[in-house]
Order: sequence, then C-alpha cells, then structure tokens
Amino acid sequence: MKFRYIASQADGRVVEGDIDVQNVQDVLSFLAKNNLKPVSVKSSEEEKGGLFKGSITITDEIFLTKYLALMLRIGTGLLEAINILIADFKKPAIRDLLFEVRATLEQGQPFYSAFAKHPKVFDAVYINLVRAGEESGNLDKILTDLTESLSKKKDLQDTVRGALIYPIILFIGSFGILFFLVMFALPKVANVFMEGGFKTPPFSQVVFTVGLFFNNYGFYIIGFFGLLVVTAIILRARVPLFRKFLSNVFVNLPLISGVLKKMALQRFASTLAALIKAGMPLTRALDITADAVAHAELRDALINISKEGLAKGLTIGEAFRRESAFPSTITNLVAISEKAGHLDEVLTTVSEFYTKEIDASVKELVSFLEPALLVFIGAIVAVIALAIIVPIYQLTTQF
Repeated sequence: MKFRYIASQADGRVVEGDIDVQNVQDVLSFLAKNNLKPVSVKSSEEEKGGLFKGSITITDEIFLTKYLALMLRIGTGLLEAINILIADFKKPAIRDLLFEVRATLEQGQPFYSAFAKHPKVFDAVYINLVRAGEESGNLDKILTDLTESLSKKKDLQDTVRGALIYPIILFIGSFGILFFLVMFALPKVANVFMEGGFKTPPFSQVVFTVGLFFNNYGFYIIGFFGLLVVTAIILRARVPLFRKFLSNVFVNLPLISGVLKKMALQRFASTLAALIKAGMPLTRALDITADAVAHAELRDALINISKEGLAKGLTIGEAFRRESAFPSTITNLVAISEKAGHLDEVLTTVSEFYTKEIDASVKELVSFLEPALLVFIGAIVAVIALAIIVPIYQLTTQF
C-alpha cells in the first residue's frame, strides 16, 4: 500500500514523499531510521479523498480547544500541551492535525498558522481569535471563550436539527406513500379501467393518465432530479458564485427566510462580540464577521459599515443607522453601547436574545409544517381515491 508522509528534519525543514509499505508502522519505522519526525502519514486513498478535512467535527473542535485551554491555564507550555494531546487523542484526523501543529511550532511559525492551513475545518473566526490570543499573550483565555462560543453554536445547531427531525421523517414517509400509490397502485387500477373499455369521468381519466405516465417515466424523472441535486451539491462546493446564488434563494424563501435572518443576526452578534473581546480592531472584526454570517444582505451591510462608514470617520452607531438590513433595536443598542464602552457585552446579550428567538421560530415553523404535510398527503390520497371510487360507483348504478 502506498503512503504519503510529511516529516520534519533535525534542522526544522519539512520534507514529504511517497513510500510503498504494508502499514503505517512501517512508515514510522522508515522515518525513524532517517532521523525524521512524522508530521502527517496518510494512505494514498485517504489523501485523494481528503478524509482529514471532512472528519473533524464541531464536537472535536470543542474538545480540542477546551483541553488545550485547560492545560495552558495550569501553566503547561504550548509545545508540551500539544504533545500531551497527541498522546491522549486517538482519532486519526485530530492526531494528523496535532502533528502539523507541533511541526509548525518547532519551525518557529505562529501557532494559528497551522489552523489557517485548513479553512474548511477551522473558519476565519476561529483562526483570527487564536491569532489574537497568541499575539496578546492571552491564548488560554481566548481559547476558553472560544470553547464557550463553539459550545453555544453546537447547542443551537442541535436545537434546530432536533426540532426538524419529526417533519423530515414525516416528509420521507409521505413521499414513500405517494411513490407507492402513483408508481404502482394507481397504474394497475388505471389499466383495469382503460383496457377494459369502461367509460370513466374526465376527472378520473386525467388522474389515470398521470398515473400511467409516472409508471412509464417515473424512474427517469426521479433520476433527473437526483442528478440535479448532485450537480447542485458539487457546484455549491466548488463554485462560489453558485453558492452565493443558492444562499440568496434560501434567504428569500417564504416561511424559512425569517428563521435564516434571525440565525444570521445571532451569528453576527456572537462573532463580533468575541472578536471585539479578543482585542481585534473594529474594522477587521467587521470584515471577518461579514464572511461568517452567511447572509448576503447582512454581509453587504457589514462591509459597508466597515468600508464606507468607519473608514470615512463615522461612529459605529452612525454607520449602523445607515444600513436598513439591521433591525432598529440592534442599531439603537449598538449606538448606546458605543457611548458606554460596552459593545461586546451588549452584542453578547443580543446573541442570547436571538438564540431564544430562533428556538421559538423553529418550533413555530415545525408546528405549521407538520399539519401542512398531513393535509398535503391527505389531499393526494383523496384525489386518487375519488378517481377510483367515482367510476366504480357509476358502474354499480348501471346494473
């Protein structure tokens, strides 16, 4: 089996190469014989599939950040803390990362630069907060705050996902029932009436024609839409313009647009509060927050506040008042907190408020979706039932 290795020499230089051996242990033995310290060892299949980037979850981030903060707080040196984590963590993806971090530190590079190599795992907020903590000498405190922020983010994600589980199951079940009725049951009934020469009402003829059409072409239609979904997923991952287009579509969809706006406002408030608390310049914090909100309208507004407002001498309160994307409540709170000098604390309170609002909005959305799905599936079943019952009733009245 072929393996790809990255290792550091005694002088700190990093080398990489390929080797064909039986297992990882053989690779490590080869590196040891050549006085090389392993940084990363991956099989060729793993390297091609990008396993590392996709296998570190937000839970992994929380544990990693939490334990690192704890060890730094009790006086453990950064390099020593990384070595302890390498021994403690068993997950290959995290160990790969920690090996890279250790090599980065041994080469005299900044700590945050190891995370910056993996932007798909660690976002700009994480990287810049670590950088701010490293430069200010408060890395343990920044990591502690970052742990709390990541935990709140995960709690919010779990709340939303938990609330949507039942509607998703209901939707899948409804789709399964419709699939069976339209693809199998309805065409058989339609063939009985249409091939038997029975005269059926126009309403039933339309329903039977639709059933026969789906019986003949249903799998092609499903395959076509499946291909569209796969294509959209690929384009979203690789084409920023398409990703922006999809974001704009979802943001303007009825029912969910309000929830997405509240989620973006919560993300804005929590992110900006964390960056300001870490001592980052306000314009830089606004630029990073703009990329983090994942909402086109708010992103453009934050960029305008930074580039067209603060950069031209306006106060943050004045700059926010020029942007209609933010609710007046947030605008007024920002203006007042700026004068009082407690902007980060006010933004934290705003973040907590919107967290509760999101929870309430998601529950309200779910309370609407559940009966809506039941009514929809009931209406389809009723149409099919009527299309079958009406001609049967007409036949019975003829005798």
